[in-house]
Amino acid sequence: MLLKPPPLTPGANIALVAPSGPCPDKSLDAAISYLEQRGYQITLGTHLRQQQHYLAGSDVDRATDLIMAFNAPTIQAIFCVRCGYGSTRLLDQLDYARIRRNPKIVVGFSDTTGLHLALYARCNLVGFTGVLAGTDLCQVQPDPFTTTALWRALTWPQSLGAIPLGHDPITVIHSGSASGPLVGGCLSLLVSLLGTPYMPSLEGASLFLEDIGEAPYRIDRMLNQLRLAGIFSQINGLILGQFKDCFTPEHDSSSPQIEELITLWNKDLDIPIIAGIPYGHFKRRLVLPIGIQAQLDTQPPALTLQEPALAAQ
Repeated sequence: MLLKPPPLTPGANIALVAPSGPCPDKSLDAAISYLEQRGYQITLGTHLRQQQHYLAGSDVDRATDLIMAFNAPTIQAIFCVRCGYGSTRLLDQLDYARIRRNPKIVVGFSDTTGLHLALYARCNLVGFTGVLAGTDLCQVQPDPFTTTALWRALTWPQSLGAIPLGHDPITVIHSGSASGPLVGGCLSLLVSLLGTPYMPSLEGASLFLEDIGEAPYRIDRMLNQLRLAGIFSQINGLILGQFKDCFTPEHDSSSPQIEELITLWNKDLDIPIIAGIPYGHFKRRLVLPIGIQAQLDTQPPALTLQEPALAAQ
């Protein structure tokens, strides 16, 4: 049964944690200021400003802050501050039974795909992917498309309905219509969970994917791994976001584009596939609730959330 966190209420206490890489002090302070100006109380992870190589402190320290945020009764939401690498190193240190008893909003993006998918796999907890406090909310003028999506997703108690796909054209790779739970995130993080207890079932899912800085052959390899693992034959629909710095002139000019690779690995499947939704490593981004039943259509391209992402109050 899907576990939905309570809505974020005015003046709520938000915990800022860093399960992955470190966040520069200037960005962190700006994010705190933004959230406080919106009327929220802020609780900082004890080890939030630490750094150990490319991580925001040791695994124990980062896990301790995350566990604190889940356990504290006064905290309503947990915002991850930065991506990079590291969230998957914490997955076997969390008490998922206790998290199930204390469901909370968890907001992140990119590397926190590992955390979001683990929480969905082990707790059926809806997570919110698309925003990092120390990247998106620290800007002098945070992107209005992204922030509107964020606050609506975290506070709207009813179904979010049709998701705005923006003004850029959406490519239809394969026509059709399907419904299923909306699941996904960063491709490389999702692939890293295959074969582990932290990979959720994708049976009947509408799978959404994005990535950054991966050469075409590595994208090819990861898509083939999904095929060999039987993922493409399990899902009901496929939604491609933006693959930043993956298919660029710097790569071999003979390399295929993402649409060609997807067609190659799905040529025998009759599922709807679209590409180009505003979900990726760019300033303008959707905020998507993981696990919510969604309807995917291609004529015209549309993604509609069919149930609330938050618990009824």
